Amino acid sequence: MVRGAQLLQRQPGTPVTRNTPSPDTATSSRSSKPPSPTTGRRRGWGLTTLHHYILLIMTLEEFRVAFKELRSRGFIPTSRRGPTGIGHTIETALGLEENNLAVPDLGKIELKAHRDESTSMITLFTFNRNAWVMPPLDAVRKYGTHDKNGRLGLYFTMSLKPNSSGLFLRVEDEQIFIQHVSGEIVVRWRSEDLADQFERKLPALILVTAQTEQRVDREYFWFYRARLLSGTSPRLIADQIRVGNILVDLRLHDAGTRARNHGTGFRTYESKLPNLFEQVEEI
Repeated sequence: MVRGAQLLQRQPGTPVTRNTPSPDTATSSRSSKPPSPTTGRRRGWGLTTLHHYILLIMTLEEFRVAFKELRSRGFIPTSRRGPTGIGHTIETALGLEENNLAVPDLGKIELKAHRDESTSMITLFTFNRNAWVMPPLDAVRKYGTHDKNGRLGLYFTMSLKPNSSGLFLRVEDEQIFIQHVSGEIVVRWRSEDLADQFERKLPALILVTAQTEQRVDREYFWFYRARLLSGTSPRLIADQIRVGNILVDLRLHDAGTRARNHGTGFRTYESKLPNLFEQVEEI
């Protein structure tokens, strides 16, 4: 069963593609050249960055029209320097302010703008509840390493291959483990729990992609593609961990009488976001 499907009502005739559990289910992007910039103020929609929900008062078709207008403007200069410039620019271009309103036919949804060649990563969620099989402090003292300040901790990005401490990920369809080469299980998550957490944090997403150009001392963006992403499943989450599209970060250290745990982080690359959802719809 596809999770989160109740969050949207698609307009008639709008194509939907479904991800399959493969390493990379990327859809091809539009290859046309950007049009010449135009001027004028556009009627807009709200925007915020990932992990701050945006709620839109508009139908999906109204969003489609607004984005088509934005795309027709071609490259526009950034309104803020640095990595957050892309989000601020799209807000400024459409005369928007962050808002907290209701969506008639989309429900609770986020919007994320990203550079099409970006290698940036985002944290999807953290999750530790009932996951530690081995007491965290025992795990730190048994398998931890010292940082430059001499503090003992477990700060690892886990993979299917054993790390320097002998810890590795073992992924099954229904469970994901952090395990030692000796066979000792340190952490265990149910895929169902991870899918539930993902759905709570990111039930649906409009992902806008921009080409970039550097002109003299300023970055320019062409917002040329938008996709509506929704729904996930335990099997899909497990598969994306298995192929490395979702990374698992241990983040805890010995605080004397206990382990200080900053939360096991589940992260992904911005470019891999479409792979984490069951439904991918071009807008």
